[in-house]
Amino acid sequence: MIKNAVASLMVRLHHLPLPRAAPAPTYRRRHLHLPPPLPRPRVARASAAAMSTAAEQAVADQKRALRAEVRKALKALSPDQRASEDLAIQTTILDSPWFKASKRLCAYISCRQLREVDTSKILAECLPLNPGQDELAKDLYVPRVEDKNRNMRMLKITTMDDLVKNSMNILEPSPVDANGNDREDVLSSLSPVDLFLLPGQAFDRTGRRLGRGGGYYDTFLLKYQELAKEKGWNQPLLVALSYSVQIMEEGVIPVNSTDVPIDALVSSTGVIPISPAALQRM
Repeated sequence: MIKNAVASLMVRLHHLPLPRAAPAPTYRRRHLHLPPPLPRPRVARASAAAMSTAAEQAVADQKRALRAEVRKALKALSPDQRASEDLAIQTTILDSPWFKASKRLCAYISCRQLREVDTSKILAECLPLNPGQDELAKDLYVPRVEDKNRNMRMLKITTMDDLVKNSMNILEPSPVDANGNDREDVLSSLSPVDLFLLPGQAFDRTGRRLGRGGGYYDTFLLKYQELAKEKGWNQPLLVALSYSVQIMEEGVIPVNSTDVPIDALVSSTGVIPISPAALQRM
């Protein structure tokens, strides 16, 4: 009887509907509104730039102080000593085999007010004494300052009469010749120069040169060296002329990346070759 009751209960349970499973929860995707990323800190970069600017300013201040010292020393030179050193330096250059072998050169026109080593005898040796004697002369290019932005040209002259005084009373070539033709610019020439004769305020035996602060020669020399490299020419010798009081001990002259070193130095005591090129060719 009990068995029959259990069987009857099982039959009723079998026909009961099964409960439905609860639906799986759904989640709405949320878009997170994150704040924009913070800019990268520029402290290190700004610090490096400040250090670079400070270093450049320190070099400029050191150069300015050294120029003032050299100007005093040059002013203290007696006329006799200056004349003696001028003669010795020019004689050394004129008698040297490297000058005699040069065919084309750039040279500065000495200015007495600036107390530069005299180059008058050297220039005279480069130029023909009379028309028709060009075979005895050298092609000579001399500086002409174009503006106050370090732009300088080296123009060819054939006589000292090609020179005129600029606004600072310094001799430089007129841009056109007596016939109205543009003078030949050494940067446009089809042939290289062998030699540069350079002025300056101070020099040392490692090749450092301190100019007057305008940057004209360094800017021009970099341009010419790049041109020579592009053309496959030999680089010209960069030779500076110096009074004895302008030669400094090593490390005294501050320099930066735009300062062009010289190859050799000529003083009243003789030639001081510095670079490997000078040691080979002088």
